[in-house]
Amino acid sequence: MPESVSQIIRERAKCIEKGKLFTISDFEDLNNDSLVTRALSRLQKEGAIVRVATGIYMNPKKTQFGILHPTIDQIAQKIAERDKAQIMPTGDTALNILGFSTQVPMNAVYITNGAKRKVKVGERTIIFKNVIQKNFQYKGKILPLIIIALKELGEEHVTDVIRNKIIKFISDSNAEEKSTMMHDLYLAPVWIKELLLPIIKTTNQ
Repeated sequence: MPESVSQIIRERAKCIEKGKLFTISDFEDLNNDSLVTRALSRLQKEGAIVRVATGIYMNPKKTQFGILHPTIDQIAQKIAERDKAQIMPTGDTALNILGFSTQVPMNAVYITNGAKRKVKVGERTIIFKNVIQKNFQYKGKILPLIIIALKELGEEHVTDVIRNKIIKFISDSNAEEKSTMMHDLYLAPVWIKELLLPIIKTTNQ
């Protein structure tokens, strides 16, 4: 392995923000994926970096309780970024991400316009199901997630606690996200529109 390139990979990997996920594609400017793969594998064996899933690495962030691991959703989003694909969580996964449910599904299921696949992460599995492009008509991120979760939950199960969480998610959204909300709300079922419209109008004032 050419020492100069190997050293570049080593130094760059160590300089990546602790806890941030990265992949081989983050080194694509070096134009040698096989070399990067071997270098990262060596760093992993040395304990300098952690492999959290196939092809997904992390400069470990250590706490008094051990290494702080990324969430399943963070890993899924990084895989989508690497593959230049769009993904959206399905019902149970969306409920868990938003904290509407404390149940952690063994399989985190996403729909994608990329390749279908299964990725093992510890004892859990991320499943990407391939769908057609029209399933990705949303423009924002947080409101579609809320809409998907509410569809799974059902109107009769929306408690005050969940409603307050929705208010906080929408209130804390940045200006760019808020600018897409009315478009995305138009794609929601009537009962969800009636629930979310007053919240969006109030928080966007």
